[in-house]
Amino acid sequence: MSKQLSEDGLDLLFFNARTHNAWLDMPVSDDLLHRIYDLMKWGPTSANCCPARILFLRTPEAKQRLLPALAPGNVDKTMAAPVTAIIGYDGKFFEKLPKLFPQVDARAWFADTPELAESTAKRNGSLQGAYFMMAARALGLDCGPMSGFDPVKVDHAFFPSTKQSDFGYENFPDSHIKTNFLCNLGYGDPSKLFPRNPRLDFDEACKLL
Repeated sequence: MSKQLSEDGLDLLFFNARTHNAWLDMPVSDDLLHRIYDLMKWGPTSANCCPARILFLRTPEAKQRLLPALAPGNVDKTMAAPVTAIIGYDGKFFEKLPKLFPQVDARAWFADTPELAESTAKRNGSLQGAYFMMAARALGLDCGPMSGFDPVKVDHAFFPSTKQSDFGYENFPDSHIKTNFLCNLGYGDPSKLFPRNPRLDFDEACKLL
């Protein structure tokens, strides 16, 4: 049988983990951001498609580019966070499948079916976004995921269809990357947390057949 995570580990990832809106003045190193990705990438995706693409905004200049897309209630906490991650997904993820899933010609499953490619990219990119938050928490960071923003404005600012885009045209077809959600990262200020809201009980959300 597989080993189980300790109670301390469960507390870190779930029971004591909270969505943070205020941040301590403590930096997040580039090395830690690399470690987050190197953990999250091992989470499963269908056909190992790995469609998530992440931009880490660490500088005031990068945050200013994001500012016009934010809902008013998300401005202050995003500007104060040491890092804001744009969790995107690549609609052309299938171009990487010869490397990621070499057992069969998986690229052919998606190359001529744009609706299937889009739904697969968004679903699995969302899964990877959840793995991202679990990895960040496992490494001692706090997360502040957000959906209060204009995705069209974010895409225009960070994923334009141009060779001068942030990822680089040769590595990522940026015109096919879309924003999924935003996630602030850092060390949260526990004194500024709101009371925790309840969750549904098992019988409200689940059924055994």
